[in-house]
Amino acid sequence: MTASLALALLLLLAPAALAAQAAEASLGVIPRPRALMTRPGAFTLGPRTVVWTDAASAAKGRQLARALEPATGYALAVRTGGAPPATDVIELRRDPALAASLGPEGYRLSVRPGRVVARAAGEAGLFYAAQTMRQLLPPAVFRDAPVPGVAWTMPAVEIEDAPRFAWRGAHLDVARHFMPKAFVKRYIDLLALHKLNVFHWHLTDDQGWRLAIRKYPRLTEVGAWRAATLVGKPHTDTTNNTYDGTRHGGFYTQDDAREIVAYAAARHVAVVPEIEMPGHARAAIAAYPELGVTGEAIPVWTNWGVTPHILNADERTVAFMQDVLTEVLAIFPSRFVHVGGDEAAKDLWKTSPRVQARIRELGLKDEHELQSWFIRRMDAFLTQRGRRLVGWDEILEGGLAPGATVMSWRGTQGGIAAARAGHDVVMAPGRWTYFDQYQSTDQTREPPAFGGFLPVDTVYAFEPVPRELDAAQARRVLGAQWQLWTEYVPTTRHAEYMVFPRAAALAEVVWTPAARKDLAGFRARLARHLARLDALDVGYRRDTMP
Repeated sequence: MTASLALALLLLLAPAALAAQAAEASLGVIPRPRALMTRPGAFTLGPRTVVWTDAASAAKGRQLARALEPATGYALAVRTGGAPPATDVIELRRDPALAASLGPEGYRLSVRPGRVVARAAGEAGLFYAAQTMRQLLPPAVFRDAPVPGVAWTMPAVEIEDAPRFAWRGAHLDVARHFMPKAFVKRYIDLLALHKLNVFHWHLTDDQGWRLAIRKYPRLTEVGAWRAATLVGKPHTDTTNNTYDGTRHGGFYTQDDAREIVAYAAARHVAVVPEIEMPGHARAAIAAYPELGVTGEAIPVWTNWGVTPHILNADERTVAFMQDVLTEVLAIFPSRFVHVGGDEAAKDLWKTSPRVQARIRELGLKDEHELQSWFIRRMDAFLTQRGRRLVGWDEILEGGLAPGATVMSWRGTQGGIAAARAGHDVVMAPGRWTYFDQYQSTDQTREPPAFGGFLPVDTVYAFEPVPRELDAAQARRVLGAQWQLWTEYVPTTRHAEYMVFPRAAALAEVVWTPAARKDLAGFRARLARHLARLDALDVGYRRDTMP
């Protein structure tokens, strides 16, 4: 083909391509599907519409009908098996043949006048098809009470869709500031709407222990409460710090946690619990001083940052933490369990005769190898029970536990090293995924944040698979997630402000094929998507420009 012919063809196709982009922007589906084609006409949802499913998909049909009822006021009939109605029907069908091309979470969705058909290999795919249907309806469908005068129409489209990554995650720190159970459920709802499938629940830290452990009740009786909270940023000289003087705390009972796990599972979200060790453990040491290096009684921490207090390396402490994990495993069926491993200050280990003797007894070289020994013990414990350990990238120091998955937060280098060593990786680098950073360079316009600057565009630009990895190593990257640390996020409304709309950008990073990412198109679709967040009363940052 000559250059002039190619140019002529491009000019001929350009108007059609631009029209397709404009149509897609008007739909505003986020994350962007793998393939979407608009068609003439629309499907109109009405009180006589039937949700029809095959026998295997009945639960997803009922779930969709329940989701559509509050705003529309329609108690849609759900029919299972037999022949579907000829018209005015939403069909949900299992199609195992789609597994080969779309995997367990992919789907095909056809919207035509009179009929909507969703097909998927399994329940997850049908659930994600339903999330797309909800987005194709007017934004008012996300209201919790009937909205009169709305034409409940879906534009006619053909969609084929599947996620790029298996791990599409979101983190929430409830240790620094406790978040109530109702908000955790709302957070999970918002994850599911954006087709995310992992909720990383940061349950313990220096400033609070948030999960009841029956064998060790003082973990919440003592460890769930701190006397006060630091006001503003910490000073180098801690005597200059200011505190609010208000007792802060809270915890989840095991029944609370099971309820959240079940709620998430119904939305195809796996809850990955995090129990920090050996560092970030001051709340546990406050409850049980014998877990610490010195054995002294210390309070739950009221500061931010890294405390010198760390778990000791005695067998009794290893057994204690494995007892904790035993109860955690009974609550959380997730394949993955996060044990932290980050920012473990080792000064007390270095100065403790008992710890130094322990290092010699175990034949280890230094404190880094001692931490690796500790993590390996947890890795073996979890592996024997059919689970997999996840830890922050510091677990690479001193030698990586055999079955460990590395969550790379200090940039991407830890993830690169782990993938090259044959370990699975979840990318969570602070530069692109830490939502505790400011959303404007003018910090006077923003609520308090940890620091830094992370606008929506930067999140959208994130590429989870580093160029340094070859094809085999790249397959070790399970996916990515955002982090919301809550030192400076004391309320649920503030949490929503920090997460949205950056969450929409990260959702597209982990779902949409890299070749389909388009910042200008995303911004156009986001304008439509924000109306959905308005209907849901999400306290997002409204000015998305820095």
